[in-house]
Amino acid sequence: MTNAWKDLAAGSGGFPVWLIVAAVVVVGVLIGAFAFGSRQKRREPPPPTAEEQPRLPDEGPVHKTRERREPNEMPRSDARTLPHELGHQGSRTASDQQRPRWDEGSSGSFGSGGPGAR
Repeated sequence: MTNAWKDLAAGSGGFPVWLIVAAVVVVGVLIGAFAFGSRQKRREPPPPTAEEQPRLPDEGPVHKTRERREPNEMPRSDARTLPHELGHQGSRTASDQQRPRWDEGSSGSFGSGGPGAR
């Protein structure tokens, strides 16, 4: 072993100063982070009061509605239409509101339907 290692092992230099400096830096960073978070929290708006909370409509709770929708037609043109030219393609209420049902004896969405259809 070299003399530097022996001195370090024997602890002849006393308590290392770098350890104290590192501890002070860590404590300073933690205090700074706490102060920064407190300042940010004070800038937030206060929570809503009881009067500001949402209320039920006079008619009562709103329920889901079920309806069949169908897409709007694609605009026709002679030129090629690119996706960014389409914009939002909405939908409308379908004219037939009956839910589609599988034919009796068909395979539904599985397989080819093969033999077995009546």
